[in-house]
Amino acid sequence: MLKAILFDLDDTLIDWSGRSQEWVDFDRYHLRQVYDYVTNQIHPIESAEKFFDTVWLLTMREWNDAKNTFRAPHLGDVLVQACVTLGVPNDNLKADHLLDAYDWEPFPGVEVFPDALEVLPYLRQKGLRLGLVTNAYQPIRLRERELVAFGLMDYLIECRISAADIGYLKPHPAIFEEALRQVGATPEEAVFVGDSTEADIVGAQQAGMKGVWRTPRHHVPGQMNGTIVPDAEISTLHDLFPILDNWFPGWRED
Repeated sequence: MLKAILFDLDDTLIDWSGRSQEWVDFDRYHLRQVYDYVTNQIHPIESAEKFFDTVWLLTMREWNDAKNTFRAPHLGDVLVQACVTLGVPNDNLKADHLLDAYDWEPFPGVEVFPDALEVLPYLRQKGLRLGLVTNAYQPIRLRERELVAFGLMDYLIECRISAADIGYLKPHPAIFEEALRQVGATPEEAVFVGDSTEADIVGAQQAGMKGVWRTPRHHVPGQMNGTIVPDAEISTLHDLFPILDNWFPGWRED
């Protein structure tokens, strides 16, 4: 019996292919807001550029370490660590306040996939519990701003998880186990949909779920790199319907 479908976020529900700004420019703008907040209200930092460079160095180290440990980087923790490195007393720093100053917003040029706004309402109508599991290093409360802006928030009710909050990245089992707990389903009662074979498909399958791969543009069906084999491939979320009909006959019945 099908009870839940879990989705990745970036390049699964929202499309980053049309982004109109370089990440470094976007990040610099928001880090400047953190620098101004700390310097004006907590403790002066020598220079904005030194703050930017420190954040980027620490972030790079965190992601490099994560390749082996799957421990999830956390933007708030990195911001605190950067401030402390540059002489700001730790007692005066709150990660949540720094994240508020960063003021994450939808990335310029990123849009919701139109099929997400068509398929998710139908799945909800059929009584399925829908969840979101992203490897973002921002807490989910920041990424929820995109869900609201793109009209997805009302469909992802039972489960919205960021790796930053859980502490582990996909494909680590902890993040999938927490998602299943939140949607109240066993692995056999859930399906995972994502665009990353390494994070989404491997992780879902190791957790006992079926993994559906949302293929990138210009992908040749059936052409896989390496040994990762998804349970199904889709180029649009509409392709889920016949797959679910095959795996879970009668799932559409009220």
